[in-house]
Amino acid sequence: MIKIAPSLLSCDFSKLDEEIKDVEEGLADLLHLDVMDGHFVPNITFGPVIVKAIRKLTKLPLDVHLMITEPDKYARDFIENGADNITFHIEVKKNFLELIGKIKSLGCRAGISLNPETPIERLDAFLDKIDVVLVMSVNPGFGGQNFIEQSYQKIGYLKKLKQKRNLNFEIAVDGGVNISNAPKLIEAGVDILIAGTTIFNAKNRKNTINSLRMLQ
Repeated sequence: MIKIAPSLLSCDFSKLDEEIKDVEEGLADLLHLDVMDGHFVPNITFGPVIVKAIRKLTKLPLDVHLMITEPDKYARDFIENGADNITFHIEVKKNFLELIGKIKSLGCRAGISLNPETPIERLDAFLDKIDVVLVMSVNPGFGGQNFIEQSYQKIGYLKKLKQKRNLNFEIAVDGGVNISNAPKLIEAGVDILIAGTTIFNAKNRKNTINSLRMLQ
């Protein structure tokens, strides 16, 4: 079953409680939280305190995507404030195994994300150690961008390796996901569709979430 993760970056933060309840009642599977530091990406969002506040508003798993230059320094804070999944970027880390071990030792799922220009082959040696691979299908930093077509090839590559090596990681995609490209993404091998504007700009969010899920 495909999982749907509304990205809170696209919600109305002035009524965060209502926005979360709306997608929760729309049967979202998890909430995606983009954490940006103004260094790794040219934007700033929020830190552990906001994650703690969001944790109080929902029972849905919190999928925290660290688009930051020092994930080692802050991973524990996000986990202790309610993160269920922590994903960090391959572009900012050298000792992946140490951070993966740290995240898992704190009772959290560990994921690695990669930007559109990063070769997917860089993940080969770590696929048996992680729970999620997050393929960025736009350049990270801002919502509402157009989907980058080469993402299908990366997802297909991951699906083949997953089957060949009998691995259990989930494949997630974030950026430009919509009703039109979701079927092809699912066919390519995606397990988790992360969608921001497609869900939060919809008149009926429950119908949109159900539509994305049923496109498989």
